[in-house]
Amino acid sequence: MKKVGLLSRIIIAILLGIGLGMIAPDWFIRIFATFNGIFESFLSFCIPLIIVGFIVPGIGELGRGAGRMVGLTAIIVYASTIGAGMLAYGTAELTFDSLLSGASLVNSGNPAEKLLKGYFLLEMPPLFDIMTALILAFMLGIGITVVQAKTLMSASVELKGIISKVISTMIVPLLPFHIAGIFMNMTQAGTVATILQVFIKVFAVILCLHIISLLLQYSIAGALNKRNPFKMLRTMLPAYLTALGTQSSAVTIPVTLQQTKKLGTDEEVADFVVPLCATIHITGSTITITSVAAAILMLNGHMLTLEQMFPFILMLGVTMIAALGLFQSMLGFDAAMISLAIALYVAQDSFGTAANVTGDGAIAQIIHYFKNKSKQKDRLRLQEKSVPVQG
Repeated sequence: MKKVGLLSRIIIAILLGIGLGMIAPDWFIRIFATFNGIFESFLSFCIPLIIVGFIVPGIGELGRGAGRMVGLTAIIVYASTIGAGMLAYGTAELTFDSLLSGASLVNSGNPAEKLLKGYFLLEMPPLFDIMTALILAFMLGIGITVVQAKTLMSASVELKGIISKVISTMIVPLLPFHIAGIFMNMTQAGTVATILQVFIKVFAVILCLHIISLLLQYSIAGALNKRNPFKMLRTMLPAYLTALGTQSSAVTIPVTLQQTKKLGTDEEVADFVVPLCATIHITGSTITITSVAAAILMLNGHMLTLEQMFPFILMLGVTMIAALGLFQSMLGFDAAMISLAIALYVAQDSFGTAANVTGDGAIAQIIHYFKNKSKQKDRLRLQEKSVPVQG
């Protein structure tokens, strides 16, 4: 299997998972569900360490201007997210009226409740949560550049080496089995397929918007770096498929990082942009949530207005984790509408996460361009200073 590429292994895992999900008995699927639970627990333990282990030396190695690069990344990510939300709103305004004509609301429930549970769960609590890891990583990374903490920098590089070894020898080889188990369980549950049949047209539009969003992101990244955006997207395909199976940007960090570096991205840039974007870059999810919200509003006889949807999108870009609260406070969803929103989002969540993850490579390439441009300016300044004054 080592000779088989990661992309091929992921595709095989997805196909096997779907096939076995159709015919395997529950006891067999529960074995994989047990493995999935343990593996997810291990990943939850590792993710904060991955964030600290890669972002700290990544920022530290950027040296002067590290804070500027972090700020630039956050601005680009937020602009990308808001643009994706507005794209979804505009499309819903133009197309959903005809797509949803004759459709009615259904009591779909939550698809996650239909999944089989493992025989047991081995808890591995992380040392700290993801937000704590991000803040700690920023403080240490920028602090290293300010006070020139060579010892701490050396320790962070060694930590990165350890985490990299864990990723390459444990996480990446086991990911295909994890993905196979997830698809196996989802296939036997069947509820996702039911929801897809009811809202297939809306989901088709969402997938098209994901593709358009990725094409725009990679067209910008490709134009800046003089590279073919389609070849760049093909390079990121293993990350897309991994996220499709795991439904987690954070879990996919090792594969996203690996493929982003294959794009030719500066290693220092990739090491801090990818873990950061895994928590804040949500273009795919923003498209999904905005479209789902628009569809439910229209099915309940409400008019879509820019005055209502634009603030919702702005807040979504800042606080995706509180999306359910935004549905209620900003869009006026009742309990039944929120229940349907959860069901629709869960049914399509894999594709939104996959779009988020794949777009991280484009963000890294854009930051790569600005870093190179900054280096060129610094070299020109040094050259100008070194030229002797005539006369």
